[in-house]
Amino acid sequence: MAEKGSSLTQAEKETFMQMAIEEARKAEALGEVPIGCVLVLDGTVIGRGHNRREETQDATAHAEMYAIREACRRIDSWRLERSQLFVTLEPCPMCSGAMLLSRVEEVYFGAYDPKGGTAGTFMNLLEDQRFNHWSYVEGGLLEADCSRLLTNFFRQIRERQKARKKARKAEVAAKKARQTDLKNTTRTENSACDTAE
Repeated sequence: MAEKGSSLTQAEKETFMQMAIEEARKAEALGEVPIGCVLVLDGTVIGRGHNRREETQDATAHAEMYAIREACRRIDSWRLERSQLFVTLEPCPMCSGAMLLSRVEEVYFGAYDPKGGTAGTFMNLLEDQRFNHWSYVEGGLLEADCSRLLTNFFRQIRERQKARKKARKAEVAAKKARQTDLKNTTRTENSACDTAE
């Protein structure tokens, strides 16, 4: 099979990835894992999406799925041939499958996902030429910015969990102190009653 390559300049790629980062920030504002995606055809964004799994309680509510659905509606076709998809985190198996099925031509991602990325890190579905369609893939585009979003998000979650745990410990200690004070007060009152008799 013929080799595929990028049809965009570095400046174009970075511009579209910045748009994906903006989508990721929308997810973060909702308390979602900050992953964003844009889908481009002929230099125009035809689909956008950001993670909404927690909001919707839908396991398929990934940024890429929203962008693909919007793009298909916008061009009135399930075939997204000649399109480029930009996502801030390496796609999972479900999203890679959707990209293959919708014939996305080029896939660009920011941060690598060693635990579940299927664009070359954990496995490589997108460039597997045994499939009827395969995509050109380029990873690490604005990687530091994309990784920072995720790292900061999860750091904040850990800090909130730590603060809640500390508050619970303080609450338990205060409750124990109140119980001890109550026992001591009861003993003192009982002693005073015994002495008075």
